[in-house]
Amino acid sequence: TVAEALANPHNNFGLLRLEMALAVVVSHAFSVTDGRVEQEPWFQTTGFTLGEHAVNGFFAVSGFLVTMSFVRRGWRDYVVARLLRIAPGLIAATLIVALVLGAAMTTLDRSAYFSDPRLWRFISGTLTTFKSAAALPGVFETNPLPFPLGTVWTLKYETLCYLGVLVAGLAGILARPRLALAALLVLTLAVVLREVMAPHGSKGTETALRLPLIFLAGGVVYLYREKVPLSLPLLAVALLALVPLSFTPFYKAALYLVTAWGVLVLALAPALTRRSVEPPADLSYGVYLYGWPVQQALHALFPSLGAVALLWPSLAVTVVVAALSWYLIEKPALGLKRRLMGAS
Repeated sequence: TVAEALANPHNNFGLLRLEMALAVVVSHAFSVTDGRVEQEPWFQTTGFTLGEHAVNGFFAVSGFLVTMSFVRRGWRDYVVARLLRIAPGLIAATLIVALVLGAAMTTLDRSAYFSDPRLWRFISGTLTTFKSAAALPGVFETNPLPFPLGTVWTLKYETLCYLGVLVAGLAGILARPRLALAALLVLTLAVVLREVMAPHGSKGTETALRLPLIFLAGGVVYLYREKVPLSLPLLAVALLALVPLSFTPFYKAALYLVTAWGVLVLALAPALTRRSVEPPADLSYGVYLYGWPVQQALHALFPSLGAVALLWPSLAVTVVVAALSWYLIEKPALGLKRRLMGAS
């Protein structure tokens, strides 16, 4: 069971987060170069890009871990930890992209760039509403998708889910798992009904159901950790069962639930966690934040490169920048938690 696996000394959460972040960069190599996702093999076979599948996995892991964090440590530690994990890296990435990368790549002269109100709207919009479709003046204007921080939109949903855990915890819902399970069933039913009534409806509506459902599923797995099994053969069967379901309105709901449980199986299954495979540094957040602007910059500089040719240098640069972000910003920020909690 999940509870038994949590007693083991090793897990694959760090490795999976890094792999999923890198998968997002791989996926975006297609959309950055031509603005379309239809050519990506994963989209053609599953209805979602590799990057979307990776984001789904992120939300499952996040739902599981932050629910565990609240249950084990209480709301004060939870709030401090969430703020220190998200805010410093995002603030740094926004300022670096806007004030350094943007200033280097803009077609405007420097004084015009720094006096342009769009620059400051970009910074404020990114940091307050996670606006990922905002452009910088004179930056990436000839790219198929001109916005420089295209991945931050998911942080809006992540933050809302964090708030949901906080409210649920303070309201005592996390101490009553049946209520959380009922909420999961309601969201699952909503996904199915959407597919019945408006299968080609708004992508935004689909996302607004998909990500909270997967996040909540991860949280429910933790709440029912004594009963939820970890089985690689059962996961294989569940994945095969998605094939016939792909022709029905139940496909997406089933895909989301299988993804949420399946990622946690990969993170905790004893057969996969006998040895420690955790990366020495948690680069996943930095890879996720900087992969898009790095690819945008490389495409602007070398527009003739195709998706595959763009991918390898963008991965290399992104990993280096992510390492700098971790050691110079994210890790020191996380180190503040002990001081802040001690002061409180």
